Amino acid sequence: MTEQVETTERRTDQINLSAVAAGKVKSLLEQEGRDDLALRISVQPGGCSGLRYQLFFDERTLDGDVTTDFDGVTVVVDRMSVPYLNGAEIDFVDTIEKQGFTIDNPNATGSCACGDSFH
Repeated sequence: MTEQVETTERRTDQINLSAVAAGKVKSLLEQEGRDDLALRISVQPGGCSGLRYQLFFDERTLDGDVTTDFDGVTVVVDRMSVPYLNGAEIDFVDTIEKQGFTIDNPNATGSCACGDSFH
């Protein structure tokens, strides 16, 4: 029996959400009993490298937001953060060493040792 592996093309003109991360977001929303929230991802000044990521659930829609659906998960990026996040992939890891969302961002030219900020 051959195993079929589904590959998803990584888009460079928007943010990307892995299937594992989408599943985790769905699970978290189910735990909250909410289906009206979107995963908002933004870039804010701060951190030891100059910019840091923010991921949170949001019920708001702001003017200029870019909204993308990933297998039933709505991801929202504000217009100021879009250039920093185009091509980035959000994933979720669950290992003994680490558990949480990760961001692989080709736009980041450097990052801090803890991985929480970039420039």
